[in-house]
Amino acid sequence: MYNCAVAGVSPDVLRKVPLFADLDNRELGQIASSMRERRFSPGDVVTQEGSGGVGFFVVEEGEAEVDVGGESRGSIGPGDYFGEIALINESPRTATLTAKTDMLCYGMTPWDFRPLVESNSAIAWKLLTAMAEKMK
Repeated sequence: MYNCAVAGVSPDVLRKVPLFADLDNRELGQIASSMRERRFSPGDVVTQEGSGGVGFFVVEEGEAEVDVGGESRGSIGPGDYFGEIALINESPRTATLTAKTDMLCYGMTPWDFRPLVESNSAIAWKLLTAMAEKMK
């Protein structure tokens, strides 16, 4: 199981995430303040394929195995992120992620994300553009 703390992620960590690459320091700070620390231990299931998706995560430390349909699809580690589509439509998870090592991640829920983008059109537009590029 994971532990949840109220500490936010450093804007410097977010700056390394391609999804946030075009955001300025103020915008990064707004996103950082809405994210919460999540810790996972080796063997913990971080996300389960097919289960409801209610969060976006950025990996700061550690590594997780990625499986789709029971087949390994590699791993994710520091600087990687997942669950961005869940911020918008809370769709089911498309992969199972299992922690291979201790992991430190930062997560954001749709109920934190929505007011942020509704009140800041610059952030909304930049994130929409980044997500569209990722889906090409």
